[in-house]
Amino acid sequence: MATLLEIENLKVHYQTEQGRVKANDGISLSIGENEVVGIAGESGCGKTTLIKCLLRLLPPRTQISADRMTFKGQELLAMKDREFRTQLQWNEISLVPQSAQNSLDPVYKVGDQIIEAIEAHTDMPRKAARDRVAELFNIVGLQKSLTASYPHEFSGGMRQRAMIAMALALEPSLIVMDEPTTGLDVLVQERIIRKLLEIRAQVKCSILLITHDISVIAEMSDRIGIMYAGRMMEIAEAEEMFDHPYHPYSLGLKNAFPSIKELDRELISIPGSPPNLIGDIPGCIFEKRCPFVDGQCETERPAEEWITPQHMVACHKTADVEKLRLLAGEKSTWQSSKSAT
Repeated sequence: MATLLEIENLKVHYQTEQGRVKANDGISLSIGENEVVGIAGESGCGKTTLIKCLLRLLPPRTQISADRMTFKGQELLAMKDREFRTQLQWNEISLVPQSAQNSLDPVYKVGDQIIEAIEAHTDMPRKAARDRVAELFNIVGLQKSLTASYPHEFSGGMRQRAMIAMALALEPSLIVMDEPTTGLDVLVQERIIRKLLEIRAQVKCSILLITHDISVIAEMSDRIGIMYAGRMMEIAEAEEMFDHPYHPYSLGLKNAFPSIKELDRELISIPGSPPNLIGDIPGCIFEKRCPFVDGQCETERPAEEWITPQHMVACHKTADVEKLRLLAGEKSTWQSSKSAT
């Protein structure tokens, strides 16, 4: 599989009155062609910052650095803004934003908004653009007549489908989806996920899926990355991540997620809260909430270790993973962690 996007040691820092916030602190990630990579993590872990960095939507004074950040071999950070917006934005990389209602102009017909996006980035005649919008509505499961409707005439699920249609408009190589099912009821979420899976079978493109919903990640992703407090804790193929997680944070998330196969299993939450990202944290970013912490975790940042060519974990305890998996399934283990005392 050819590599489409490659990010190595990405750091995104915000300067505030209180100090420098390390929103992304050494993120490494790759996405192959026609691959869906899901990124999961708690609110505030840096998922949205990663998206905004990729799409150049960060505030001007943000400090950004990376050893490598390439798209189809082209170095992204070296590109000028105008070059990025004319060559890559929407043409190669598009976005399905988190809030579809806030992303659509309420006084502008939905079809015309998508036509405007097409005309802004191509020389396509208006009639051809209108035909393209009708085709896109068919792909996402919306009737052609709805192109003449206003956003307020759409339900939440229909607005989300319209934003997916807009993201597909120029046949990009990579679609970034930011919480595509947030704010929708369970039945609508299921329909959106099913439609996304159908679209993926029809349209050859890669997807970077950002969400805190483990069920969405599980159903859609080929590989999964687990983020915590600005760092990548673990990356693995989807089945491997759920069957054989290594990082204590991944183990904690798995135990907090209900399973239809183990209906009598008690859910175990991870006590405590993510750390303040202002200033330096010398050791493991998860050590305040980890029940397996020792002196090394407090003083030394764990290096990224590749268990297999597709499975990375950043933890000092990988040699003891079998023991950790057993202990992580016991509620008393988490109650004895630093954050619970």
